[in-house]
Amino acid sequence: MTRYEIVPQSEGPRRAFRITLGLREGYTRDGRIYDIEEAVRAAHRWMTDRSARGEPFLSGMFTKGEVVYAWPERESEAGSDREPVAIFTGEAIPLYAAELDDATVTDLLNELAAELGRVLGQDEVFVSFRDRSWILSAVRPPSG
Repeated sequence: MTRYEIVPQSEGPRRAFRITLGLREGYTRDGRIYDIEEAVRAAHRWMTDRSARGEPFLSGMFTKGEVVYAWPERESEAGSDREPVAIFTGEAIPLYAAELDDATVTDLLNELAAELGRVLGQDEVFVSFRDRSWILSAVRPPSG
């Protein structure tokens, strides 16, 4: 019978992360809907490029979800909507990422989240790491 043992140097504090971003471009209902495969390809390209340069990267998995939300309107009325999202989750596992301190993981998350947001035309990307969360907002150069 097969048995399992704890891999040496694989135990340590949990450092889970998540990047959540919409698959619908912009804020209107008629914005382009991206396929989650486009997010997967963008993240894979980011990881592969960094790895080829000998730079650290984060691995994880994508799932598709749907965010639902509401907002107040006139008295006793509310608006609501829903939209598809891509969710990239993972962990900075001690065995593979012990050399990455939390500041480096945060920097990598922000870089990947910004790349995903750019590819999918998002104004905001939601990031969490360990017990913290934050929102990255697109800053576009002034037109003219």
